[in-house]
This record gives sequence, structure tokens and C-alpha cells, in this order.
Amino acid sequence: MTPRERADAARNRQTILAAARTLFETADDPLTVTMDHVAAAAGVGKGTLFRRFGDRTGLLRAVFDMRIAGLMTAIVDGPPPLGPAAPSRDRLLALLDAMVEFKLDNRKITRALEQTSERTSFLESPNYLLAHALFTDLLTGIVAPDRAAWTAHALLSFTRIDLLENLITTQRWPAARLRREIQDMADRILGPAQTSQLSRR
Repeated sequence: MTPRERADAARNRQTILAAARTLFETADDPLTVTMDHVAAAAGVGKGTLFRRFGDRTGLLRAVFDMRIAGLMTAIVDGPPPLGPAAPSRDRLLALLDAMVEFKLDNRKITRALEQTSERTSFLESPNYLLAHALFTDLLTGIVAPDRAAWTAHALLSFTRIDLLENLITTQRWPAARLRREIQDMADRILGPAQTSQLSRR
């Protein structure tokens, strides 16, 4: 009986996340989507949503985590250039581009999550802290040790969804140009590639 209940719970969770993702992605502003809307679309009680996800921000984060799971797997144990076997400089550039591509492909959910995070501190959000720690670690062998953390912040600033959306929607930059410009700027920040540089992983 217990295994079946766990399977039912997993299916229920996926149903909720699928309904929430559709509502968040089709709304003009995901922050106008309420827990009542999601509960009705998923066919569950609102209390179920609060027990499972806490609040709308928790639900947004769960949908975001579901969307980014494939990228995270590639980063943690995938092949180069995203995986840990890649040289640090190559991996940094690939990670930066992959993050920009992901955010462009998931603009509404990313924007909503970053906006809710800003009510506390975006720089203290779990996703940012993880990315900053990884970038800082990889940068330690590329720039002076006392500049690694700062340089990580500088590189990650290019992935801000408000900046990306402004360039795409207001400045009318094609996505290809945006990604190319970010890679070019990151390349300059990192400086010349060192042929002797190897990943420490």
C-alpha cells in the first residue's frame, strides 16, 4: 500500500507542476497567477499546494527546478564542455552561455522568480549562491585569487533576466547576437587562454 501511495503522490506532484508551468508560461505576468488558479487547473485543493510547496514562490522555484534539471545534470557529471572534465576556462564560457540560453528559453518563470527573490536578496537566492560558488572555484586558477569572487559576480551579472529581456525586447537584439556579445565580453574578462591550464577536477 505504501509504495502505491508514494507513486500516487509523485504523480500528483507532476500534475501540479505541469499545471503551474502552463499557467506561469501563458500568463502575461506569472505573478498574477494565484494558488487558487493552480489548484483549479491541477484539480487539487489549495491546501495541498501549500503543504507541498509552501507558497507561490516555492511553487515557482519547483517549476524552475524541474525545467533546469537537465542542465544541472550536465553540469554536475556530464561531458565537456559543461561537465567537470572540461578545462576551467572553457567550462566557464560554456556554463555562462548555457545559463543565458536557459533563461532566454524560460524568460517568464525566470523573471518571476528573480523578482520574488529581490524582495529579500537575489544575491542570496539558492541558485545564485550555487552558480557563484562554482564560478569562483573555476576562476581561482584563471585570475588572481583575491579577484575570483568579484569576477564571478561580474560574469553572472550578464545572466540577469532583466538585462536579457531589455536587450531582447527593447533593444531588439537577436538572441544569437546577445549570446555572442556576452561570450566576447566574458572572453575579455578572463584574458588570454593558457595552454597549460587544466581543470582541477
